[in-house]
Amino acid sequence: MVWRLFVFGLGYSAGALARRLLLCDQDWIVAGTRRSEQGVAALASAGIDGHRFDAGTPLDEAGRAALAAATHILSSVPPGESGDPVLAAHGDVIAASAFDWIGYLSTTGVYGNTGGAWVDETSPVRPSGRRGERRAAAERDWLELGGGPSSSLRAPVHIFRIAGIYGPGRNALAQLRAGTARRTEKPGHMFSRIHVEDIATALASSMARPNPGAIYNLCDDRPAPGPDVVALAADLMGVEPPPLVPFEEAELQPMAASFYADNRRVRNDRIKTELGVRLAFPDYEAGLRALFEAGEGR
Repeated sequence: MVWRLFVFGLGYSAGALARRLLLCDQDWIVAGTRRSEQGVAALASAGIDGHRFDAGTPLDEAGRAALAAATHILSSVPPGESGDPVLAAHGDVIAASAFDWIGYLSTTGVYGNTGGAWVDETSPVRPSGRRGERRAAAERDWLELGGGPSSSLRAPVHIFRIAGIYGPGRNALAQLRAGTARRTEKPGHMFSRIHVEDIATALASSMARPNPGAIYNLCDDRPAPGPDVVALAADLMGVEPPPLVPFEEAELQPMAASFYADNRRVRNDRIKTELGVRLAFPDYEAGLRALFEAGEGR
């Protein structure tokens, strides 16, 4: 049997999944969207059927045909002020079709600030900023596409709340090499994170074990302060780490500062117990060392 994955917003995280599926033993055909013609061309060069899509550009006839032929759908497109652009443009078609699996990539930011306390998938959704509120609303809309939590699901929707993403080309080693790494000190503040290849593992595992309506946290086993990660990267590279700068003096851009507004630690038990996921990189040390050994930061 040939499996067909259609990805709205085939970028960094979804790209790791696409590459894995195209290399696996099963027969997979992958189609996906980018916002520009250049992006579509890049997908084609990687053996992916590319189509244009963004909030102002719905799928054309060829894109709609590829969507209709899919057995699996993944969306990584973030919501805007007016809601989720994928659902606005094509939600009716998605709801009316018989897909084997649908995934929506969200963020652990929907939990808001817990003062460093642990959260799991049963914890309250209390986003502290507008971006988190939009994500929480998009989650509800995707789940409602499946019939809502109290009804028999029509569409097999799964929500993935992802922590800070790192991997090849996007990590503290690369930031140090580029001269953009910073060590912002905010005592007691913790970040959860996950390697992009472990995201692909969790998504592929869910596709193999659909559980309509399920919500999964995607993160590693060890939340840690941001400065610790940069310090390890510097040690691996044999360079001095950037100086610690107190948060109050860091003069961060609004986007960067927003990540320090929330402080929480995220549990990942469900991906292990329900999906059988075994993380290749259970903490930032394992992930950074592997990246360094692969040539990152040199």
